[in-house]
Amino acid sequence: KCPRAARRYKLGTGYCQRYMAYGMAEPCIDLKDLSCVEVCPVGCIHPTEDEPGFADVKQLYIDPEECIDCDACVEACPVDACFAEDQLPDEWASFAQRNADYYAGR
Repeated sequence: KCPRAARRYKLGTGYCQRYMAYGMAEPCIDLKDLSCVEVCPVGCIHPTEDEPGFADVKQLYIDPEECIDCDACVEACPVDACFAEDQLPDEWASFAQRNADYYAGR
């Protein structure tokens, strides 16, 4: 069974697919602008300023289990660091795995 927010269905099959909807890329490194955090309706972007580890990471990450594909982060990001996974530029393709790795042990 897919997690609540990460339910995706192949049209006509009913099979659940899990994939990272959105992720952060290179422009977020060392900037960590919180505009995306403020507009996210499900609070899936971490760490926030008041969470442990905020100062220890170089960028923000989108939780693939909670993201609902709303696109709010893309519109809010002043440095264009948020992308749908299938729209990541080739030079930043590794950031999809970085986002997934951040949440893997949580």
